[in-house]
Amino acid sequence: MSDPEMFRVSADAYDRLIGRYSGQLATVLLDFAGVRPGMRALDVGCGPGALTDALAQRLGAENVAAADPSESFVQACRNRLPEVDVVVASAETLPFADGTFDAALAQLVVNFMPDALAGVRAMARVTRQGGVVAACVWDYPGEMTLLTKFWDAAQEVEPVRAAAADERRVMRWCGEGELAELWHEAGLADVRFAPLVVSAPYADFEDLWSPLPTGVGPSGAFCAALPEERRAALHDAYRRHLGVADGPFELTARAWAVTGVVRA
Repeated sequence: MSDPEMFRVSADAYDRLIGRYSGQLATVLLDFAGVRPGMRALDVGCGPGALTDALAQRLGAENVAAADPSESFVQACRNRLPEVDVVVASAETLPFADGTFDAALAQLVVNFMPDALAGVRAMARVTRQGGVVAACVWDYPGEMTLLTKFWDAAQEVEPVRAAAADERRVMRWCGEGELAELWHEAGLADVRFAPLVVSAPYADFEDLWSPLPTGVGPSGAFCAALPEERRAALHDAYRRHLGVADGPFELTARAWAVTGVVRA
């Protein structure tokens, strides 16, 4: 799942779909990875900058850099955090010298890397010996309610097309322990993994639905590609699978996180 088109949408659309969870998830990821004041850190695949922002608040903007292959997301991150060094680059081609950072982190990114092993090794390369490399990925097959219920609805409305796009089937590194296996393969030491659980509020179902027709992410790309009639059917099926009434509601989401240490 490395198609860049699904992330060449407005940063606002991403923030309304996944960004609701990103700030809270960033905080718990930093705590899990042991990121603390005095460190210099890199956000790999920064998107509009939720994790970058959390890093800047904890470490100071002058101690944070960020990279993303999407020019629109990089510009959004620069606008949000003008004092942070934000560059257009993929994880596999990070333009930083060896050992530049004390920590390199990737939030909801590893499963979108064209070559995840190369991406993690590049993160380790730019991190000093004894430094931390950490990441998290949604638990697509399990307890990421927003997406689990979406793909349940998609399978009902367009079963053949959904089978080929369902993130629960096509995403790698999203099952329990899979990120840890990748971290070991990349040569990192003292590898730990754990679940991170966050939540997000919605004003109503339309508040949840509205970014999907823009084509953001795999779920949005699936939604946007449907004819109007089938999109309306997906809308209704999604709401039914979520079981939400009129008015506000909240959804929980679980991610799998991993951290490891760069060997001496």
